[in-house]
Amino acid sequence: MSDQDRIRFLADIPSVHAQARGGETAIAFEDRTLTYAELERRSRGVAQGLLQMGVAPGDRVAWLGRNCDTFFEAFFGAARTRACLAPINFRLAIPEIAFILKDSGARVFLVTPDFFDCALAVTRDMARPPRLIAVGGACEGFESFEALRDGAPDVALPTPLATDDVLQLYTSGTTGLPKGVRLTNANYEGFMKVAPTVEGFNYAAHETVLIVMPLFHVAGTNISLAGLAGGGRVIVLGEFSPAAVLSLIEAETVAHIFLAPAMIQMTLQAPQIETADLSSLRTVAYGASPISEAVLAKAKARFGCGFVQFYGMTETSGAGSFLAPSAHEGERLRSCGTPWPGVEMRIQDAEGREVAVGGIGEIAIKGWPIMAGYWNRPEATAETVSADGWLRTGDAGYRDAAGFYFVHDRVKDMIVSGGENVYPAEVENAILGCPGVADAAVIGVPDERWGEAVKAIVVPAAGASPTPEDIIAWARGRIAGYKAPKSVDFVDALPRNASGKVLRRELRMPFWEGRDRKVG
Repeated sequence: MSDQDRIRFLADIPSVHAQARGGETAIAFEDRTLTYAELERRSRGVAQGLLQMGVAPGDRVAWLGRNCDTFFEAFFGAARTRACLAPINFRLAIPEIAFILKDSGARVFLVTPDFFDCALAVTRDMARPPRLIAVGGACEGFESFEALRDGAPDVALPTPLATDDVLQLYTSGTTGLPKGVRLTNANYEGFMKVAPTVEGFNYAAHETVLIVMPLFHVAGTNISLAGLAGGGRVIVLGEFSPAAVLSLIEAETVAHIFLAPAMIQMTLQAPQIETADLSSLRTVAYGASPISEAVLAKAKARFGCGFVQFYGMTETSGAGSFLAPSAHEGERLRSCGTPWPGVEMRIQDAEGREVAVGGIGEIAIKGWPIMAGYWNRPEATAETVSADGWLRTGDAGYRDAAGFYFVHDRVKDMIVSGGENVYPAEVENAILGCPGVADAAVIGVPDERWGEAVKAIVVPAAGASPTPEDIIAWARGRIAGYKAPKSVDFVDALPRNASGKVLRRELRMPFWEGRDRKVG
């Protein structure tokens, strides 16, 4: 039996590889390295500390911080107590972070030094605030992560179950309220079983994987976990920088990396791209938003390795379909590929009936990757996942005769800008309180760098003359900067249907004319 065959659940990764390759590097971050034996010892220590704090199976442990090695000690430690790690997007505004923390019901809140002030602000008015744990550094009101990890007695740990929630990632909501996506041991049991059979995702024990996607994003966690499950070396970059990416690929002989399309484009534009040695690369994976054929062709030529596209969403554990390196040619460059093993995909109409080959409908996914549901949101779960297990992606597309899927447009109004999801209703809610604004609608418009950019269409109040700068600044004070509009147009009235719903498609149409795809 291979080492990977001995790994059933994510919590098994440190202990299995500690026995097989304990002295080998599991994770490298800045000037620190963590061997598999150390990862086993430290994650077990975190688990002991959480148990001593009263963390029980099913409890949430929140995390707020940039990418770092300690994230994995916390993740595996929580999993080994049958608790669930809930990483929070640090780019969100304080009210958004406060909502997620309260919604998760986290007993413990792990925070890195950059966000100590933020954590104090979001917990100040909570009736039952979580225990604040400083991950590196020290701050008044915080307990020490190192003390938690290294000071607890060694007691027996509970046995994980397939039904345990292991990771809770938050997605923006169409009503402006984020929803916690519950991913379980069963989801990741399927992921670890299938991933090595996916062309371009078969990471080997001797290979190095570079992580640049944020670890609150399903792509960041999945690529990391695939590298660790395979027994490889995972290098964690604290924050994306094209120069740093190119330097690390060369210096550390990186074999695998995942880059959002906007990251690929920025890396191709970096001065260092001309001389960087990229010969160690075996695959560049991409996803999270569409990529233009011109950028993809240029990237393939310069990186000189296999490219693999992953299509999925947080609600499908990041899995769905993949476009293998061998399929990156001709018309299929516009495709999102074929389903993962054990995953069903179909194109369906509004009533959930399958559409014929070539017909356009909504892409739906079924199988092992489908989330356990939204945390405490049974109605939202039922709207997204049918009684027979089909998850509606909100993307419109079609399937060709060979079984390849193509994303055509969005059923929903979600905007994807630089790999981040932005929901118009959330931005509109932020804008509508701005003085001088009578009405507003938000759409995505083409952007060469980010795929899509957020644009606000605003109706000024009678006698008022708000400026674009006023509206953008107002929004930035209430939501994350990447969600705020990058431009503002003014109109006398918004187009609406008979029931009063804004016709965003009409607003989008002039900006997308002449383009094959109505998404970025």
